[in-house]
Amino acid sequence: MQKMKWVTVLVMWLAASNLLSQVGPQVVDTKNAASLDVQREKHALQGLLRIAEKEIISAVDAMPADKFRFAPTDGEFQGVRTFGQMVKHLSATNYILAAAALGEEPPVDAGDEVGPESIRTKAEILNYLNGSFAHLSKAIEAIGQTNAPVNASPISPLRKGEVTRSALIVESLMHAYDHYGQIVEYLRMNAVVPPASRP
Repeated sequence: MQKMKWVTVLVMWLAASNLLSQVGPQVVDTKNAASLDVQREKHALQGLLRIAEKEIISAVDAMPADKFRFAPTDGEFQGVRTFGQMVKHLSATNYILAAAALGEEPPVDAGDEVGPESIRTKAEILNYLNGSFAHLSKAIEAIGQTNAPVNASPISPLRKGEVTRSALIVESLMHAYDHYGQIVEYLRMNAVVPPASRP
């Protein structure tokens, strides 16, 4: 029985060797493979961004304008942001992390992740949110560019030397989805069914 195993292994090895000799040596074009990987990464991140953008913007738009000042007060909700403040915070964080991914300074009006004080109405907040997703899209398109620097961000746990464009973008998407969960909660507290949950 043992002899049979060795014969089988030998036959398979010879067959594989014969097949490889007929095919010839395989040359891997690492430059094209790396370019393909960058394109796949950009495509995947743009797809995730589009999903996040669609769900978050539609949820924010579903909240009536007069409820943008709503903040829960019962239970463990004391001192939390209003709905509008939360969306501005999400947007400001998108702008700050996208700027770092593009090697830019963070926008001055983003403040300490609170967003511009001048933006107050539902329309202004939605416009600011849309702009923040556009800035993230621009950062995704910069993936693979070696001539553009990447900055560490003061709001990111990633420090200089460990930060990458992709990591900053993923961090921003994780943060956005964290707040999407809160947005959904605020909507339901105001008897609004989130668009993603509607039939």
